[in-house]
Amino acid sequence: MSDRIFLRDLKTEAIIGIYDWERNIKQPISIDLELPTDVRRAARTDKIEDTLDYKKVAKRVLAFIDDSHYELVETLAESLAQVILREFAVEWIKLAINKPGAIRGSRDVGVMIERSRADLDTSLAPA
Repeated sequence: MSDRIFLRDLKTEAIIGIYDWERNIKQPISIDLELPTDVRRAARTDKIEDTLDYKKVAKRVLAFIDDSHYELVETLAESLAQVILREFAVEWIKLAINKPGAIRGSRDVGVMIERSRADLDTSLAPA
């Protein structure tokens, strides 16, 4: 299937980082998501119930990040991918988390991952 829903540059703040000062303040992060979905039925019916509701996905992403306290962006990305795969009827996810200003001289730095339902990790519990 080539149909996809995406969210680009979803901005929020998170406790993320390995340094003491990073553990005490929320820092800006930006999330990009790409999720497969067949939009044909929704296109015919014009009903939100017949598609992947990207507002619900965005709200879940923001709630998960708000409750998280990871040190590494890699861990946040992996945990978030696991949550989306478990809670939404998608076969795979492409996810990028950007941490603007984390490296002097760089606009942003981050991680991009791709995961599928086959990658679900039952031992990885959300933070």
